[in-house]
Amino acid sequence: MTEADRLAEIRADCRRLSADIVKVYAEIGAMAATAESCTGGLIAGAITDISGSSVVFDRGFVTYSNEAKQDMLGVRPETLASFGAVSAQVATEMVLGARRRSRAGFAVSVTGVAGPGGGSAEKPVGLVWMGLSGPGDLTSAVELRWDPAWSRDLIRAATVRAALEALLGRAAMN
Repeated sequence: MTEADRLAEIRADCRRLSADIVKVYAEIGAMAATAESCTGGLIAGAITDISGSSVVFDRGFVTYSNEAKQDMLGVRPETLASFGAVSAQVATEMVLGARRRSRAGFAVSVTGVAGPGGGSAEKPVGLVWMGLSGPGDLTSAVELRWDPAWSRDLIRAATVRAALEALLGRAAMN
């Protein structure tokens, strides 16, 4: 499968997942928020591409810099200094900040190394941490590892799909 074919398949999945999120969240009367670093707003964009999303999508935070993570989401400077921006701890603080600073009952966050540069031995290209939070303050952080040979576009698209799947799956738990 070529990269173009893989991207097309992932983007089709994202469209379907976004439509499902709009439908399911409307049925349960829920709202979602996003806190994005490495995807730069693509998760919010995927959801808001769907007609009717204004009923279920409250807001998206694009916090690419560490300062934005602190200012917009309340990520603690100590957490960034101790663990780095690409970490379970920062993904967790990002997702909790998105829930606290929105009307959403569900939120997802992503922070990672989309490449092609910027990776290290400890945090290689393709490493993404995703935070997920829902009612009852059930919050988790999940490590995603994409193929470091993938393009930036493919890593970001795969991350968007994983985040949409997580938002849809978390709503199904309620």
